[in-house]
Amino acid sequence: MAAACPVWHHLRVTWRERVAGLRVDTTPLRQSRDFRLLFWAGTVFYLGGMVTYVALPYQLYTLTGSNFAVGALGIVELVPLVVFGLYGGALADHVDRRRMLVLAGAAQVVLTGLLAVNAFLPDPRAWPIYVLGALLAAAQSLQRPSKEALEPRTVEHGQIMAASALSSLGVQVGLLAGPAVGGVLLAAFGVGWCFVVNVAALLVATALFAALRPYPVTDRSNPPSLRGIAEGVGYALRRRDLLGTYVVDMVAMFLAMPTVLYPALVEDVFDQPALLGLLYSVGTIGSLLATLTSGWTRHVHHHGRAVMVAAMAWGAAVAAAGVAPSIVWVLVLLTLAGAADMISGIFRSTVWNQTIPDHMRGRLAGIEMLSYSLGPLGGQARAGLVADAWTVRGSIASGGLLCVVGVGAVGLWLRDFWAYDERTDEHAVRERELRAGQPAG
Repeated sequence: MAAACPVWHHLRVTWRERVAGLRVDTTPLRQSRDFRLLFWAGTVFYLGGMVTYVALPYQLYTLTGSNFAVGALGIVELVPLVVFGLYGGALADHVDRRRMLVLAGAAQVVLTGLLAVNAFLPDPRAWPIYVLGALLAAAQSLQRPSKEALEPRTVEHGQIMAASALSSLGVQVGLLAGPAVGGVLLAAFGVGWCFVVNVAALLVATALFAALRPYPVTDRSNPPSLRGIAEGVGYALRRRDLLGTYVVDMVAMFLAMPTVLYPALVEDVFDQPALLGLLYSVGTIGSLLATLTSGWTRHVHHHGRAVMVAAMAWGAAVAAAGVAPSIVWVLVLLTLAGAADMISGIFRSTVWNQTIPDHMRGRLAGIEMLSYSLGPLGGQARAGLVADAWTVRGSIASGGLLCVVGVGAVGLWLRDFWAYDERTDEHAVRERELRAGQPAG
């Protein structure tokens, strides 16, 4: 028995080490003041933004009684998203990124405040919601590339993957808590107070952005222009590793995004309408679980391969959800799908942040924002059309299977992406060498 004790102790220690190795790496939060500011600003920003995300469709529907009127809000936001996403990326490569975060944040405070004013009127109007929604989409699109481009400069190069996982964790907290807070506010106080809470959140986030140290542009900066935007697009197309991150995500989201079918799934297929809210949440829960156990990702060096495997796992889980025998299995499988999507996202953002030169990072962040916005928008339309022409289950299952096939085809086309190794990739090596002597935020 005595001889077995050291063996048992060794097994316990080994188990603890393995469990500890799964935990999300919090080193960037502990070591970088500016990353902490970005983390908390992003968390508060998404928390308040999701309150408005709940309130706006509800207010539009109560004012108009039209589902099309609610969907039209996404249509009017699309053009500002594309135009100002690209322009915001060009600006992020030309001006102090902290200044961009503060100015765009202040604009969002004013615009959200006007939404609150309209909501508190005795007779609120629908048209200001569309106008302010489009302007908010523009302000957010101007801001986001600067935040995405700034994050890698606040941490050491070796901490970029951990920083990406932590940033995603903050977003997930907002995505989970924001709708719940919005629902409570709607029921207890009305839609106007949802906007007031978001104004408060935006003020806090903007104050945190203002507390960042200045991040002046590099000496290779050029004023924003169509030529500069085209230069960014050309750079992304020439870099097959970057192209792979965009194409894989767009293929996966376009073919296997099932969210628009959730109401029909719980109502018509399983007759469980009370579970609709949970169905919307399980993907984020899966993402959160994947992030909290993402410590293992730092041992993976073939990031392109990891992106593709995770995207195919997302498609396989969605396909299985389409033929699942019960709503419980659907919830489990969509949780797994959310986890797989999160793993893909961590590795995609690591490729971007570890390899893109700082003077190009804003423009590439704008392109990246478009890639993960347009894929889901098109995917919702595809899922709805297939479901109307066939069945809800058929749409979900076929989309997942097509995702697996489509991502596999991308791997055959972009073999350089499949072979990508961050230890030897010329762009990753160059950025690592450049950053070696530079202090983090």
